[in-house]
Amino acid sequence: MSTGFSQHEWNPMPDFNCPPLGSHMSIAGGYYKAVDAASKAGCDVVQIFTKNNNQWKAKPLTEDDHNRFSKALSGHTIKHPISHSSYLINLASAKDELYQKSINSLVLELERAEFLGLEGVVLHPGSYVDGAPEDGIQRIIHALKEVLQRTAELRVRVLLENTAGQGTALGWQLEQLKEMITGISVPDRLGVCIDTCHLFAAGYPIQTRQGYEETVSQLESLIGLDAIKAFHVNDSKRELGSRVDRHEHIGRGCIGSDAFRWLLQDKRFQNTPMYLETAKGEEQGEDLDVINLRTLRELAQSR
Repeated sequence: MSTGFSQHEWNPMPDFNCPPLGSHMSIAGGYYKAVDAASKAGCDVVQIFTKNNNQWKAKPLTEDDHNRFSKALSGHTIKHPISHSSYLINLASAKDELYQKSINSLVLELERAEFLGLEGVVLHPGSYVDGAPEDGIQRIIHALKEVLQRTAELRVRVLLENTAGQGTALGWQLEQLKEMITGISVPDRLGVCIDTCHLFAAGYPIQTRQGYEETVSQLESLIGLDAIKAFHVNDSKRELGSRVDRHEHIGRGCIGSDAFRWLLQDKRFQNTPMYLETAKGEEQGEDLDVINLRTLRELAQSR
C-alpha cells in the first residue's frame, strides 16, 4: 500500500498549525537563562544540556535551579523542554570502565532531567569502535535496560537519536534503531529523536519528494511514527550519504528548503517539537536562531 501523501496533506489548510519550533540554548549563567534566550529568539520549545557535555562530573542541582527554570518556562510559555546527554557517553563501548561510566552518567542525566521537569534526554546510542556492529547494538540494549531499571520511578524518556554514521557510530540505519527499541521494549520510557542532517548524511534522500516519502514510510514501518518524540531540524554541509555530521543553516546546505517544507507541512508531525542545532551568532546584526526560525515558519506556510 502506498504511503505517499495526497495533495491536501502537503499544502497547509486554513486551520494548519506550524509544529512547535525552538533551538538548543546555552545554560551559562543559569538554567533559566536558556529559557529567556529561547523566548527572546521566538522559540516555542527549548533544548539544553543539564551539565557540561564534555565532562563526566556535574555540579549538583538546587531547588533554586528548579524553581527559576520552571518559572521561566511558565512565564515565557515555552513548552517541551528536553536535554541532550553528554557526548562522552558510549553505551556500545567494549571497554568495561567506559561502559559502566556511561551507564552511570546516563542515569545521572535522567535524574537531572527529571528534577528540572524535562520531557526527554536525547542520546547518541554509541560507537562500537572494535568488533562487530551487532555486538555494539547488544551492549546498547543491555545498558539501556539497566539504566531504565535503575530509574524506573522516573517519567522522563530516553530519546535515541539517529546518527550520521561517522566512524563506527551506531543508529545511522533505521534498522539499527528498530533493533534497539525492540530489544529494550519499554515504550513509555523510550522514544526517538530524528535529526534531519544525520538522516541525510546517512544516505536517506529526503531532499527529493519521492525520497522524503520513502524515508517517512521507512520510519513508519521500522520505528513507528508515534515513537518519534522530537526532531532536530538541521541542514547539512556535506552531501547525501557522506556519513559526516556537519550542520548547516536551514535552506543553505545540501538538503535544501523543500525537505523542511514537506516536514513542517506533514500533518502527522504537526504536534512534534522540532529543535534547531545550528551555529550561533549574528548575520547583519540579526540573531541566527531568529533567522532560522523565521525561515522554518515561512516554509511551513509556503506552497
